[in-house]
Formats: sequence, C-alpha cells, structure tokens
Amino acid sequence: MMQPEIMQITLLGATGSIGRSTLDVITRHANRYQVYALTANTNVDSLEKLCEVWKPRYAVMFDQLSAAQLSNRLKTKNIKTRVLSGETGLLQVVEDTAVNCVVAAIVGAAGLVSALAAAKAGKRVLLANKEALVMSGKLFMDTVRENDALLMPVDSEHNAIFQCLPDSFTPHHSSVKMTNTQAKSGIERLLLTASGGPFRTFSTDQLHDATPAQAINHPNWDMGKKISVDSATLMNKGLELIEAYWLFDMDIDNIDVVVHPQSVIHSMVTYCDGSVLAQLGNPDMRTPIAHALAWPQRIDAGVEPLSLFDVAKLEFEKPDLERFPCLRLCYQAIKTGGCASIVLNAANEVAVAAFLEEKIGFTDIATLIEKTLDKADLSQDTGSLEKILEADVMARTITNELITNY
Repeated sequence: MMQPEIMQITLLGATGSIGRSTLDVITRHANRYQVYALTANTNVDSLEKLCEVWKPRYAVMFDQLSAAQLSNRLKTKNIKTRVLSGETGLLQVVEDTAVNCVVAAIVGAAGLVSALAAAKAGKRVLLANKEALVMSGKLFMDTVRENDALLMPVDSEHNAIFQCLPDSFTPHHSSVKMTNTQAKSGIERLLLTASGGPFRTFSTDQLHDATPAQAINHPNWDMGKKISVDSATLMNKGLELIEAYWLFDMDIDNIDVVVHPQSVIHSMVTYCDGSVLAQLGNPDMRTPIAHALAWPQRIDAGVEPLSLFDVAKLEFEKPDLERFPCLRLCYQAIKTGGCASIVLNAANEVAVAAFLEEKIGFTDIATLIEKTLDKADLSQDTGSLEKILEADVMARTITNELITNY
C-alpha cells in the first residue's frame, strides 16, 4: 500500500491549548504529518521547548525582541530553525508553497490576517479562530471559494455539525448555497450545544460578584483565559453562532443554542423527516483536530472512547438570555448586519481583558458591548480587510473610552 504524502503543517498559536492538542495528534502520526512552522505571541520559553522537540524549518514570534531571544537560544543549542517575527513572518510561513495545511489557532482578532492569507493561498485551513469568520464572514468565505481552499472547522461544535451533514455538503462546496443544499438534503435546523460554563446555575446577584478565577475554571474543557471567560458569559457560543451562520450558510433563525452541561453531544442537525443526527464524544479537542487533519479519512486521536454507561444521563436546557445577554447580542448583530459583528467582537475582547485585570465586573462585559454597539456607526463598509480592521479599531477605541469613564 502506498504511504500518503507527508503533510507539511504551519501551526499558528502553537503554545495555546489547540496548539498543544494538535501537536499531540501529530505525534501519533509521524508518517503522515510534519511540522513546517510554529508560531507564538511572546512566550519564548514555550516555543523554545517546542522547537527543541519538533525542529521546524521556521518559528515566528510576535515581535523582533522575542524573535531575537528565541533565535539566540536556538543557536546555542545548534537548532537550525530560522526565526521570523511579526505579521510578515506569519504571512511567509502561511503562504509558503511547501505548506499544505495551516492550523489557525491564534486567539481573537489577531488571527484574522493570517487565517485569511491561508485561505487566499488555497491551503487546507483548520479554523480554530472563530473571530476570523465573525469579523470577515463574507470576505473569508468568498476567499475560500475563489482560491479553492479547503476549510475545515476545528471548533468542536462546528466540526460536529459538519460530521452530521450529508455527503453532498463538503468543504469543497463552499460555493454552493447551503439554502439550496438544505432544500435537496432535507436539513431544517442546526443545534449548537453549550456547556453553560461555570456560571450556568448562578443567580443574577452571584454573576454580579463573579471573579476572574471563577470564570476561567471551566467544568469540562481545558481552554485559555479569554475563551474561558467567553464560555462563562455565553459569548463563546454567540461567536460560534455567527461562525455557523457563515460556515454553513444557514438562516440565523434556523440555528439554535442548546445548553447541555455534560458536553458529550457536541452539536446536532435536524432533518425534515424528524431525524436528529448528533455527534458524541468525550470533551477532548483532539477529536475534531484529528478529523479535520485527516478528512475524508479517520485517524487515531488518542481520545478514550465515550462510555455511555459512565455518562448515565444527558441534560438539555434553553439558554437564559436575561442572565447571559451576550448570546442575545450575537443574534442581534447578525440581524443588524453591517459591521455589527466586528464591533461586537472587538468590544468583547477589550471588555474581557479589562475583566481579567479586575478593572470591571463580570456583568459589565455585556453592558460595555451593548453600549459600544449603540455608539458605533454600524453601517460602515466591510467589503475589504482594510475596512474590517478600521471598524475593529473604531470599536476598541469606543470600548476603552467607556471603560475609562466607568
């Protein structure tokens, strides 16, 4: 039997939780995958250790100072990895013709430019950065289609939906309107599951007094601080709602959020004959990563099989939009259009950072986002990357001013 060609991978955000899980999967399949480039923000220590193990051709740091530190350390250990810096470095390791696959796992708006560049270069893009589609949905999907890129969702919910869709819908069919595919395939609704986060049972008063330490203590998933706070506010699910709207071209009124505390069912698709297809598994990001890397094949992810006997029961609830208004704001942003989703995302990033620094309270996050949406000009053009980034800056300025006056 012929061995598959070794896939050369650029891993954006290598030191984060998605990066670590991706490398764990790759470790199990050295005959299929090779690390071409690793990138990090400013965590020199962590990227140095990864370079020692993986010896990629390139490593990229956020700034020149961090890059110089990493380069000097690697040279003393006789590691030949070439160190680059900044956006120029990121684009080089994304666009390189030797690269087959780009794992886009840089958190937040900072990951947009490189993820979009990967799509423009026609790569297999494993999208773990939901903000890329939240900010540039139409532009991103058009870029995927026009450059014959292969867009594979890594978020467990979107990956689950993809697995539950009919074979007629593939990442290659991004030029086909989901509304048309829906009519032919009988798809009626997408059901995004949400754990409910650490504050699912908190009262309004308890939410008001919630601390950063409590917010980042997710009951099911091991995630970074920002995404953990987003899970606590249900903003993470709202961003995933917007992402699903663009990924699957489904009417927003046909996408529901279902609170499922066990995080065993990762999402579902409802069909016109009454069938509901669900993807189940242990809450481990290595499963969707392995699926996205190997599709249309399946490979071992190192994840223990789900034992339904151990789970014993599965619970479902409607989300409470009064206690968790961030989800409501995401529905509204899609319906408002314009640059509303960009403004919402930027305001959330600023507000979450302020909460983690204990400058504002937990419930102030949603308040600041709503006030920013009220103050911003949501009719601004979003047809180009430049315009999208301008709207992002505008929103951050407004939110920072609101925090200053708090």
